[in-house]
Amino acid sequence: MSAVPGRSAELSPNQLQKQEQIVEAARVVLARDGLAGCTVRAIAEAGPLTKSAVHYYFADIDVLIDRAMAAHINTFAAGLRAVAEAHDEPRERLFAVTESYLAEFAERPKSAFLWFEYWIAAGRAQHPQAIDAMLTSITELLTELLSPLKVDDPRARARALLSYLLGAVVQQRVRPRPFESLRADVEALCFANYR
Repeated sequence: MSAVPGRSAELSPNQLQKQEQIVEAARVVLARDGLAGCTVRAIAEAGPLTKSAVHYYFADIDVLIDRAMAAHINTFAAGLRAVAEAHDEPRERLFAVTESYLAEFAERPKSAFLWFEYWIAAGRAQHPQAIDAMLTSITELLTELLSPLKVDDPRARARALLSYLLGAVVQQRVRPRPFESLRADVEALCFANYR
C-alpha cells in the first residue's frame, strides 16, 4: 500500500526506497520515543530525508505509523519463526517460541508499552485493521505450532495462548516469574483435554 494516494504504480524504485527509509526511521523513533514522540520532525532527524520528503511520501502520519508498526511486527514474527525453525520437536518448538515471545518484552520493556499504546490509539481512532493484522500474524504462527501437536481446535487454542501471552507481558512487568512457571501455564492452556 502506498502512502502517496493514487501514486503506488507511479513510484520509481528510488522513490520506493525513500519510502522504506522513512518507514525505518519511524521504526527507530517509535522504539526510542513511543507513539507520542513519533513526529515528522523526529522521523526526519532519525533518517536521511527531510521533513518535506516525509510529508511528500506520507501525507498522513497515521499511515506512516501503521507501516512502521507493521514492520515491527513482521520483524518480531520473523524472529519467532527463526526460533521455531531451530527446534525439531513440535512441543519444544512451541515452548521455545513462547519463551522467546515473553523474553522480547522482558528485555525491551519499551516495546510492550509501544504495542499497547499503539493498540489503544488505533482502537480510539476506530482503526482496528492494523491491530487485527498484527494479531492475525501471531495467531497464525501459534496455530502452525499447535497443529502438529494434535490439540483440539488449534486456532482457538492459538487465540487463547496469544491472549495469555499478552496478559503475561503485563504481569511480568509487575510480578516477574521464571519461564518454567509460565511454561506450566502454557502447558495447561494448550494441552487441557489433550486428545
